[in-house]
Amino acid sequence: MDRLAHYRQVIQEWLKAQSAFDNLVGQGTLETQTILDPINDRYLLLRSGWQDKKRIRSIIVYMRLHNGKIWIEEDWTEEGVTPALLKAGVPKEDIVLAFHHPSLRPLTEFAVA
Repeated sequence: MDRLAHYRQVIQEWLKAQSAFDNLVGQGTLETQTILDPINDRYLLLRSGWQDKKRIRSIIVYMRLHNGKIWIEEDWTEEGVTPALLKAGVPKEDIVLAFHHPSLRPLTEFAVA
């Protein structure tokens, strides 16, 4: 399996497991949805539904593959996706913490872009 195919598989498996866990523990009338777009390499975990009379829509995790790296655009999970990526063999230099400003990325141990 080539590197990007491996990254796609790791991302998709983690998002599906995270979604199943979120829906198992329950968020009331909120549902966690897994959105996978392997053609454009965009991957989302989205929570939506109703709380009382208020409509809720929030991105929990947004990742994309860009220039051969995993760009974590948003991650509001408790442990974060990064430990799972590292455990699956994704090297730090292939993970971009895109939610950090580009000027701050060199201060992390991950890729800057």
